[in-house]
Amino acid sequence: MTVPANARAASDPIRDGSALTVRRCLELFDAQLGSRHLDLAARRLRALGRGYYTIGSAGHEGNAAVASALRPTDPALLHYRSGAFFLERARQAGGRDPVRDVLLGVVAAAADPISGGRHKVFGRHDLSVIPQTSTIASHLPRAVGLAFAVERAGRLGVDSGWPADAVTVCSFGDASANHSTAVGAINAAANLGYRGLPLALLLVCEDNGLGISVPSTPGWIAAAYSGRAGLEYFAADGCDLADAHDAAVRAAEWVRVHRRPAFLHLSVVRLLGHAGSDVESAYRAPAAIAADLDRDPLIGTARLLVAAGALSPDQVLARYDSVRERVERAERAVAGASPLRTRAEVVAPLAGPAPAVVAGHVRHLRESPGTATGSNEPLTVARALNRALADVLAAEPGAIVFGEDVGRKGGVYGVTRGLADRFGSARVFDTLLDEQAILGLAAGAGLAGLLPIPEIQYLAYLHNAEDQIRGEAATLGFFSAGQYRNPMVVRVAGYGYQEGFGGHFHNDDAVAVLRDVPGVVVASPARPDDAAAMLHTCAAAARTSGAVCVFLEPIARYHTRDLYEPGDGAWLARYPDAEAHAPVGAGRTYGDGADLTVVTFGNGLFLSLRAVERLARKGIRARILDLRWLAPLPVDDLLREARATGRVLVADETRASGGVSEGVLAALVDGGFTGAMARVASADSFVPLGDAARLVLLTEHQIEAAAIDLVRR
Repeated sequence: MTVPANARAASDPIRDGSALTVRRCLELFDAQLGSRHLDLAARRLRALGRGYYTIGSAGHEGNAAVASALRPTDPALLHYRSGAFFLERARQAGGRDPVRDVLLGVVAAAADPISGGRHKVFGRHDLSVIPQTSTIASHLPRAVGLAFAVERAGRLGVDSGWPADAVTVCSFGDASANHSTAVGAINAAANLGYRGLPLALLLVCEDNGLGISVPSTPGWIAAAYSGRAGLEYFAADGCDLADAHDAAVRAAEWVRVHRRPAFLHLSVVRLLGHAGSDVESAYRAPAAIAADLDRDPLIGTARLLVAAGALSPDQVLARYDSVRERVERAERAVAGASPLRTRAEVVAPLAGPAPAVVAGHVRHLRESPGTATGSNEPLTVARALNRALADVLAAEPGAIVFGEDVGRKGGVYGVTRGLADRFGSARVFDTLLDEQAILGLAAGAGLAGLLPIPEIQYLAYLHNAEDQIRGEAATLGFFSAGQYRNPMVVRVAGYGYQEGFGGHFHNDDAVAVLRDVPGVVVASPARPDDAAAMLHTCAAAARTSGAVCVFLEPIARYHTRDLYEPGDGAWLARYPDAEAHAPVGAGRTYGDGADLTVVTFGNGLFLSLRAVERLARKGIRARILDLRWLAPLPVDDLLREARATGRVLVADETRASGGVSEGVLAALVDGGFTGAMARVASADSFVPLGDAARLVLLTEHQIEAAAIDLVRR
């Protein structure tokens, strides 16, 4: 090559006024080329029936500049058009071939180093790239939570696993920015920034003007986020590598120094359609497609390099071909890679907590200094939970309790009363009234060495945010083959039967949405001693195995004292001692009656105990199995107690359709139980206000009548 007279040296800026050097531009160009060829390889593999993912990064290759502006130790939560970012970060860190890694994901190979063949995701533990799935914008609340938790862990003296000055980066598209999840997460970030709380978060919106086939409103992203209080705004042409690099460097440095959130708006294009099956010509004018091709970021970077004298046009083409050959070699190498072969291999990351390890950690928790074990005072459910939370906070320096009204007020029902005073506002604190933000904070905090215990104030409030459990928290271990975990214990005040208060939004029994999420532990205590013991078990399972636990607390039983007669105090119970343990998936039996087994949980235990007492007066001797755990169900206990009497009545306070009793009866049939079975459940109805609630909720008289009918058949 003849070097032009005006050729720039490797350390010179690629053009006047830019911080991007010629050397760095060449490195980023290689990442851009590699990303484009990976897109083409994915389509070839799909055409051969060997590839399964064709959503590409073409047109978004400017995000290599964002990777260049950050460190390989900065946690990254990337959307699915982040090929160039991933390749550039891998170049910075060294190690395995990132091209091969991506292609192993495309062919769903068991050797894929991040998901193990379970999904094509951008992720690698040694690159601090946390895998994200395709749920629109669902990773933004987690990103806010992680950025918050890195700072909070440092304040608490807990090792977060990330550098103290880390910047969390989260990328997403312009169409995704309209999703309520994104709007809520960005609002939470801006709110924290406005309040002056540290949050080193870089939000990167890659704006290609399209949501699959739907055009975005021109100018909306800039109008919505430039000048936003609490959120610093940067913008650049993502198809101009020098411009994107300089803006990314400024944005990343601003976040790192100020520990405040920033929004980087990159204008990009989408080339090759949304995915391999997408025919753009069906919904876009030829002129619009041509205009995007004119802005191809690879052509833009090539022009920069040629203008700087770093490469000739022929050398640009040679470099393109060289990268193509490298990708094609890797493509051929992975085309026959073995997929997951058995169901056991697929579900391996969903294995439940190890019982012995959990039991050992429960003992550690109970015996730690400052815990309340040994108190003989009978307690209500609310007071038992309060004491159990205090024990977890005392034993686990990284435990944090947060939610709406949990701080100074101590919770709507007093469950967290006094905890903020005892453990400080850094560990027990109020949040925005946004359940997505609360659960996103939990998902992020679990990635930063903390043990998050968020509270969702009412079960009905969970449903607008449940994807943070289903799509984010529950899937992380699965799609990272267990390399990443986000432990949490989500406390939810649920079920019905509140006297003089409620209606649907404060009396909800819709738990089916939780029970069918793979790997999630669903606890449903009824008695005070179980409430404390099971909370300790969930905390131990979360801490030792990264379990995602949902802890359903029966609102109506929070302050209940009496069971059979006023003043009997029979619902109270003493706090569990150091040896008491309620293992995950283990039920609890009351009585030894031989005529009938009543299977129930939650408020159903209260109702069933009263009903069984009346049945005894009528000569029917029944035992009760309190399930305690709705996922996993205590199947062994269920079959044992069913076979002990030969008759099973399931008393289910949830709805008849989709309720817990469906799963219980199925478990009995699957387990070979051939005895008599029946169930009573709440109506397929929302819970109305006032006394009308009794018309649709399960009652003790229904349990009694159904029991008599079953025994006398």
